[in-house]
Amino acid sequence: MSENKKIYLKKGKEESLMRRHPWVFSGAIARVSAEIEEGEIVDVFTSTGDFIARGHSQVGSIAVRVLTFEQEPIDQQWWNERVASALEVRRALGVVGCEKTTCYRLVHGEGDNLPGLVIDIYGSTAVVQCHSVGMYLSLESVVEALKANYGEALRAIYNKSSQTLPFKAEVDAEDGYLWGHGEGEEVVLEGGHKFAVNWAKGQKTGFFIDQRANRELVAHYAKGRNLLNTFCYTGGFSIYALAGGAKSVTSVDSSGLAIELVDRNVALNFPEGAPHKSAAMDTFDFLRTVEDGEYDMMILDPPAFAKHHKVLGNALQGYKRLNARAMEKIAKGGILFTFSCSQAVSKEQFRLAVFSAAAIAGRKVRILHQLTQPTDHPINIYHPEGEYLKGLVLYIE
Repeated sequence: MSENKKIYLKKGKEESLMRRHPWVFSGAIARVSAEIEEGEIVDVFTSTGDFIARGHSQVGSIAVRVLTFEQEPIDQQWWNERVASALEVRRALGVVGCEKTTCYRLVHGEGDNLPGLVIDIYGSTAVVQCHSVGMYLSLESVVEALKANYGEALRAIYNKSSQTLPFKAEVDAEDGYLWGHGEGEEVVLEGGHKFAVNWAKGQKTGFFIDQRANRELVAHYAKGRNLLNTFCYTGGFSIYALAGGAKSVTSVDSSGLAIELVDRNVALNFPEGAPHKSAAMDTFDFLRTVEDGEYDMMILDPPAFAKHHKVLGNALQGYKRLNARAMEKIAKGGILFTFSCSQAVSKEQFRLAVFSAAAIAGRKVRILHQLTQPTDHPINIYHPEGEYLKGLVLYIE
C-alpha cells in the first residue's frame, strides 16, 4: 500500500486537533509533501513532524475532515467497524427493530466519527448522502459495510449525493441505486404513524427524521387547538397534531410535490377523513391572509436560512421577520413552535432573533421548552457544531 501524502501544520495550529476536533482548516496548513487530489486520504503532522490525524482532503476552508487520530489503515474492516458502532448506538436507543418506528438515522457525520457521511434507514432501504468528495469516493466501501452489518434486513442502498457535495467539487455525482433496486418510495412508520417517503424526488433523504421527538411534543399540545403548520414539507407535524386531537390543521408549503405527499399522508393515517386542509403557497404570503387570532398554535420550521457564515446576517433578519409575523397573528394563549436548522446560527443568536421578534410584535412571550435534534442525530462532544437543530416552544400572551 502506497504511503499517504503528508500535510504539515503551522506551529501552534495543532491545538484543536489535540482536543480531537475533526476538522483541519486551510489557514492552519504550512506545507504539503506533494500535490493532493480532493478526496484522497492524507496524514496530518504537527510543525515538528509528529503524526496527529488521518482524513479526507477537501477544497475550501475545511481542508481535511479527520477520519481517525490513529495511524491505522482505512480499509474495509475499518468501514465495517465504524458502521457497526453506529448501528450499535441505534440498537441501544431502541430505534432498530422498533415496531412503531421503521425509519431512523444510522450515520450522522461527525457525530458517528464519519465526517461528511449521512445514512438514513427507511424500512429495508438505506439512503446515503455524501457531503464531501472523500466520502463520495468511498461509497463502494460504505455499501459493503452496510451489507456486512445488515445482511438480509437490507434490500437496497440509494445514493442521494448530487445536491450535497461541495459546489466546487470536481466530481459528476448522479443519484441512483448503488445496490439492490426499488421504486424510490416506501411507506414507513414513525411513532405508529404512516408516512410515504420519496427519497428519489424529495428533499434531503426524503423525510425530516430529526424532528421525531419534537413532533411528539406537538401532539401533546395540539388537543382542541387550531394549528397552522408552515414549511410543512410532507406533514409530519400535521399528522401528529391530528392524532393528538387538534380541532383543525392547516398545512402550508411552497412545493406542490410536498403538499401532494401531505394529503397522501393524511389519507394514509385518517382514511375516514380529518379536519385538515393544505395550501401550496409561500409561507409569508399565506400569513398575510391569516386573520388575527385565527390560529392558537403555529409551527415555524423553515429550511436553513444560512448554510454558511457569509449570509448569517440576512438569515437572522429572516428568522426575526418570520417570527414577528407569526407572533402578530397568533391568538392570545397560543403555542408557537419555532425552529432553526442552520448550523451557522448559534442557539444564542437564534434566541436573540426570536426575542427581537417578540419585541416587534409587542407580545408577552414565555419559553416553555428548548428543543434540539433527537438521539439518533448524536453530537460529537469535540464537535459542538454538530448541534445544528435549535427550537423553542413559546407561550404567547
